[in-house]
Amino acid sequence: MKYLAPCLALILLGAPAMAQSVGEKTGINSTLGIAPKTEDFVKQVAISDMFEIQSSKIAQERGNADQKTFAGIMIKDHQGSSADLMVLAGEWKTSLPTALDSTHQTKLDKLKSLNGADFSSRYNLEQVSGHKDAVSLFERYANGGDDPKLKEWADKMLPTLRHHLEMAQEMAAGKTVGKH
Repeated sequence: MKYLAPCLALILLGAPAMAQSVGEKTGINSTLGIAPKTEDFVKQVAISDMFEIQSSKIAQERGNADQKTFAGIMIKDHQGSSADLMVLAGEWKTSLPTALDSTHQTKLDKLKSLNGADFSSRYNLEQVSGHKDAVSLFERYANGGDDPKLKEWADKMLPTLRHHLEMAQEMAAGKTVGKH
């Protein structure tokens, strides 16, 4: 029994075929404030952008007036960060994911199944949660990432992401979403 934990740790930590490191996949890096690996950061940003764009397109159809305003800002800003990320990934000759991971796809499918107040509540929840995660991810990479150009970009994006989080929190609290 005393060997079980170390063996399990070796198996989990030694799985190079995983798309994300164990620390990023489990959230332990976020808890400890550890910068993600560059590959993990790029993958998470790409998936986050895809989710923001796709969920916000649904919000433009089903959301209330504030959500529609917010969604328009999310689509524009996250399309911009996706374009930036494509340029940076091209410099490393790295491809970006072209589809959501299962976690984000499940969240998107849930949003697609909702309407009215149920949709609004869930969209607000996803936006606050997603932007808290994004701010943490970008802060950790900006402070400790290993690619200087990507660190600079992460740092440059932080004010926008923090503003998105503030707007999402205001929207969830029932306040009118301000202009970007």
